[in-house]
Amino acid sequence: MTTIPTEPIWIDQDAELAELCERWSQQGAIAVDTEFMRSETFYPIAGLLQIGDGRGCYLIDPLAIENLEPLRDLFQNPAVTKVLHACSEDLEVFQRWLGVVPEPLFDTQIGAAFAGFGFSLGYANLIQQLLGIEIPKGETRSDWLQRPLSVPQKKYAALDVAHMLVIYGKLLQRLREQGRLDWARADSADLVANAKSTPDFNDYYRKVGSAWKLRPRELAVLRRLSAWREREARERDRPRNRLIKENGLWELARRQPTDLAQLRTLKEVPAHTQKEEGEALMAEIRLALEEPESGWPERLDPPLGKAEAPLMKALKRYVRELAEVQDLPPELLVRKREYEAIVRSGLNGGSFELPERLQGWRHELLGQGLLETAEAHRADVAPQQEPS
Repeated sequence: MTTIPTEPIWIDQDAELAELCERWSQQGAIAVDTEFMRSETFYPIAGLLQIGDGRGCYLIDPLAIENLEPLRDLFQNPAVTKVLHACSEDLEVFQRWLGVVPEPLFDTQIGAAFAGFGFSLGYANLIQQLLGIEIPKGETRSDWLQRPLSVPQKKYAALDVAHMLVIYGKLLQRLREQGRLDWARADSADLVANAKSTPDFNDYYRKVGSAWKLRPRELAVLRRLSAWREREARERDRPRNRLIKENGLWELARRQPTDLAQLRTLKEVPAHTQKEEGEALMAEIRLALEEPESGWPERLDPPLGKAEAPLMKALKRYVRELAEVQDLPPELLVRKREYEAIVRSGLNGGSFELPERLQGWRHELLGQGLLETAEAHRADVAPQQEPS
């Protein structure tokens, strides 16, 4: 049995990193992980980059490395697959630190789900299942910006990439045998596409809880305030809720105070927010109320109710039974909001339609069955009522 190297190798010199990146560019795959901090900031702060190449576990210091071009080139090299586990937050780190998203990418959590090891499986559990090795998690909440890092921190970080290429190889073999490798690669590619997409700040109001209760004029205010919060959080690099919480945005949109005195009557907007952001919030409300009525958002759909429950249950039952036959987690196939989108598409007599994510291989596997199930239960759905 080949011994997997787990001893951490510290890299904080540009020339040494450039030499390693050149070597890694000749490999078919490398294991990648990050450690970061973000409790006081909007963006994650890179504290450590780990790369495993089968010969060593390299800990790259983002606080010391100045020339990032070799890493950028490596992470965009189409011949080198970057293997990560549950990597959504890691991709944020790379975007902020390097300005690129690693691709092609293979997420071993996604691969494990397709291979039959369970949905949303943690890395330590995956290592245990496939290799019978226990990975300690004692440094999960460490301060990764301190220097020097402790020996336990370095050992912990190295173990996060030490076994990943072995896991990757085992998953590839199993997925090829099952005929699901393309599915795992497609879902991994979706992570990259989502990370690279440009957000529309004017859509953030849709994420505010209970926004569906607001009328178009109120939604125009909420849209403006939500976009302001997103823009300011990013520009100031502060968590959104440090500026104002969602319930404060919602109440401002509903009450629409015209001056700071009225703003002070809203208990949902804390005193420190009123003091620090009051003028800006009032300015955004005034601008929203100056918008023509023709530009107001339409009312948002209310939550699905009891009338739609039979159809929702039928769709979930169909997917659950298919998933059992395929030995796949049903959550991997269809998400909650996708069930809801299918139901909504057929309300008031419309044709049932599948969301974009249920195209491609998912459409081949279950798309037609979902549409047929929805149509068979159309009579169970009552016409949707407009919110009062």
